[in-house]
Amino acid sequence: MPALKKTVMTVLSAALLSVSVVSPAGAVDKDKTDDKQPKPSGQMSTVGGARLGEVGTQVALGPGAPVLPKELTARSWIVADAESGDVLASHNAHWRLPPASTLKMLFADTVLPALQPKTLTHLVTEDELSGVGEGSSLVGVKEDHSYTVHDLWLGVFLRSGNDAVHVLSEMYGGVPATVAAMQRHAEELQALDTTVVSPDGYDAPRQVSSAYDLTLFARSGMQKADFREYAATATAEFPGEQKKGKKRETFEIQNTNRLITGDTGVDPYKGIAGVKNGYTTHAGNTFTGIAERDGKVLLVTVMNPSSEESHAVYKEAAHLLDWGFASDGKVTPVGELVPPRSAVAAKGSEPAAGAAKDAKKQHAAAAATAAPAGSSGVWTALSVVGGVLVVLAAGVYLVNRRWPLPDLARRLPRR
Repeated sequence: MPALKKTVMTVLSAALLSVSVVSPAGAVDKDKTDDKQPKPSGQMSTVGGARLGEVGTQVALGPGAPVLPKELTARSWIVADAESGDVLASHNAHWRLPPASTLKMLFADTVLPALQPKTLTHLVTEDELSGVGEGSSLVGVKEDHSYTVHDLWLGVFLRSGNDAVHVLSEMYGGVPATVAAMQRHAEELQALDTTVVSPDGYDAPRQVSSAYDLTLFARSGMQKADFREYAATATAEFPGEQKKGKKRETFEIQNTNRLITGDTGVDPYKGIAGVKNGYTTHAGNTFTGIAERDGKVLLVTVMNPSSEESHAVYKEAAHLLDWGFASDGKVTPVGELVPPRSAVAAKGSEPAAGAAKDAKKQHAAAAATAAPAGSSGVWTALSVVGGVLVVLAAGVYLVNRRWPLPDLARRLPRR
């Protein structure tokens, strides 16, 4: 009997130990906390993979992989490999939420190629500023003053200036035409959670996007040289008042992306290269960022953290980037960032060079219709198809590994 009793006790102890390992007290407490967090009420999209349409956190940790950060309070987030498109982890990735100014990434990716050259100058009228929403973020564009396209894009990216967005929209063909073009571009990128109502991301009924879609916009935009430049600029001089007989005044503007410039309680993130932050009453804080470390380029999007901690959106994004770099090769992807529809169609087409040529003709025609006289489309080393960037080498869509990311975090502020 003593031997039998000892055997029973050993088995019971092992069983209890296994339960404590699988379901520690901390996990129970966390579940209770998660139950208090808002959750998607409807079915989410499965673009990029079935797991991305599931509610809650999706991650597949392998041997030696670090656990996800505990400080995450965002309603939705995603961290992905910018080059391969692998989604390393996500949380409610396809939840349709107000995007705030992160929608300006789609605006820039759509409009920027058509408004060239950067030295193109425009005289601002009163009507062009009349549609800017009350309480909007502004860079300080003034009517009856001239600005280059370069100036206006700096105002969009650094100060999230809705005044600059509206002027550029008018140059593109008007706000309604710009909204329609953005919606077409979103659909071409397979960003199907997105409904565009205003080009600047200002709160508007039915205007939504998702962490997944915002990451697609950033990935597409960052393949354009001009987009990369603006997104990574820390400070710049912006044209001010023009007084008769005197040299035009300028004033300094600083990027509101705190992972680039830093702030109280937030250090600049090593290797950061953009891209866009936002805030409105309905959206809360939103942020999409991209960073490089040891040759690895990651994208992260964080939407509406519930934490009351100062700069929570940047801190949670930084934690996710740290986790992503530490998890390199140690996690199984839970989904993918899909390529644009044009890239899918071009894959395997004969010949790729002919597809690229046709794409350029299509985009040139579209730009000539939408853009004012004197402007033209811009072509990077990657082909733009109707505003959608496609890599036609073997029909593969990815981020160019040679893009100039590492220097951006180390260079002096742009003056």
